[in-house]
Amino acid sequence: MGHGGGKSMFCRLIRYCLGEDHFATDEQRNRVALAFPEGLVGAEVMVDGICWAILRPIGTGRKHFAIREGNLDDIKIDELTANGITSFLQAVENGILSPDVAALVPGDRPLQAWLIALAWLSRDQDCRFDNVLDWRSPESDSGSPVRSFSTTRVLDALRALIGAIDPEEHKVRAEISELETGHQKVLQEVAHRKWEAARLRSRLLGELGLREDQVPPDRLAVEQLRQTAKVQLARTVVIDTDTDIADIDTLRAVDDEARRRLDAAAKALAEVEARIPEIERMVSRIKGEMPATAFAIHSSESPVCPICEVPIDRALAEGCKLSHKLPDSDQLKARRESLENDFKCESLRLEEHRNRLPIVNAELASAHQAAEVARNRLRSAEKASDAKADAWYQARRRIDDTNRLDELLIAVERTQSSADELFLRIEKKREQVGAHRDAQTEVFGRLSRTFDAIIRTLVGPIARGAVTLDGKGLHLTVDMGGDRSTTAIESLKIVAFDLAVMCVSIEGKAHVPAFLIHDSPREADLGLSIYHQLFEFVHGLEAVGRQPLFQYIITTTTRPPDNLTKQPWLRETLRGAPAEERLMRQDL
Repeated sequence: MGHGGGKSMFCRLIRYCLGEDHFATDEQRNRVALAFPEGLVGAEVMVDGICWAILRPIGTGRKHFAIREGNLDDIKIDELTANGITSFLQAVENGILSPDVAALVPGDRPLQAWLIALAWLSRDQDCRFDNVLDWRSPESDSGSPVRSFSTTRVLDALRALIGAIDPEEHKVRAEISELETGHQKVLQEVAHRKWEAARLRSRLLGELGLREDQVPPDRLAVEQLRQTAKVQLARTVVIDTDTDIADIDTLRAVDDEARRRLDAAAKALAEVEARIPEIERMVSRIKGEMPATAFAIHSSESPVCPICEVPIDRALAEGCKLSHKLPDSDQLKARRESLENDFKCESLRLEEHRNRLPIVNAELASAHQAAEVARNRLRSAEKASDAKADAWYQARRRIDDTNRLDELLIAVERTQSSADELFLRIEKKREQVGAHRDAQTEVFGRLSRTFDAIIRTLVGPIARGAVTLDGKGLHLTVDMGGDRSTTAIESLKIVAFDLAVMCVSIEGKAHVPAFLIHDSPREADLGLSIYHQLFEFVHGLEAVGRQPLFQYIITTTTRPPDNLTKQPWLRETLRGAPAEERLMRQDL
């Protein structure tokens, strides 16, 4: 079984040695690394007569080697210093493509021109030879820059590589691309301004009470909208006759004065309410002291010795040998009079505060009412004033909005005019590109003649082939009693086209090397006779020149013609089973 033997892996390893970032998907690379942790893949590549030895890791290593004038058989890995493959890529671009051609190949990074050419010269088998400009499948995970290219960029690259585009056309196409980017931005600006103007117009119509059919289109509507807005501005705001907005400052002063009166009345009430309990406590204390003072006066009139508790009269009659100190009756009477006076005064104060309490409450209620009236009048006046100011502002804003609408519509006309000018400039540039493309008819004429010869060789003299380029792209046609476009014919077209470019490269009329890899073109699509004729045709090219001027690598599951199933043409035989006969000699 030929399938699963490692044919595509072999092609991808060649591509990897020639500069691509990866040789398989992440999953496949992990399996290879587990099987060959120290593994390397090497190739000897002739570049402009100089042999380069390339070594790249397929295991867990990270070192890459590109050795000018190297030989894989003589290399000692342990003695080498990893230098990457940049020098090799530079040699290919400078020696094979040339800096002038590399500058014409579209790319986002340096040294991409060769990788783009390599994608064409070694198509992914996953692309199945379905389209002439399909070079790399996203599923291959090759890291090739063409995976993100548009069809236009791929075609530009192909034209640069076959010499069908010159620097002047490249310059004009770059100018077109820049102009198209600018044109797109201007068109976006036009659309945005139109949307903004339409939204502003719709809002103005609603606020001014107008219907869409009452207003002319575009800038003709601006003057009508402006006059309607001015009429609204001239209208007076209807205000309640009880509301005075003539002097809001006076109303604010009255409100402040009423607020101060309210605060003063509240403070007076708080003071009265706080003093009454205090005076009540004072009266109660004085009242409590008065009985003790009366008893002290009575006791002073019939005093008892404080030492021996013997009545003074008896002590005087008999004599007291312990004390001669007696109570002061006059002082006690004076203290009683003072208490009585304090009691009267505090009682009067208590009565006065109790009598003042309802008066202060009444003053507070009156002040509260007056403050409420003043605040309501002020609020009404301020509200009416704000309403009048807001109505004026809204009317004034509508006038400003009409002016803004006029500016937007002028900007739309100006921007649309810029877009039209850019479009005309783009069309003129495209005419220049067309003229340049017509000047390259000889390139495509030569390629088309070679393509036709190959088609007739592979299919027969009744067939005709042609390669054409127009404004819609690159076209390959095969005429066998009418234009054919079956799946088989499409595969045949692409194989024949690639071989035609290789033949043109042999003649030195293209900027790509005469090197080609075809990974398993399907015999079922081509037909066995055509498939065998393909091998015979390429074999016949070896007779051109004193030594072969090209290298063609093809993998196949279909047996080639018997005369080619041997050395030096048959280089390797792989089988899907057993594992030892696969490319890696084991089951990954």
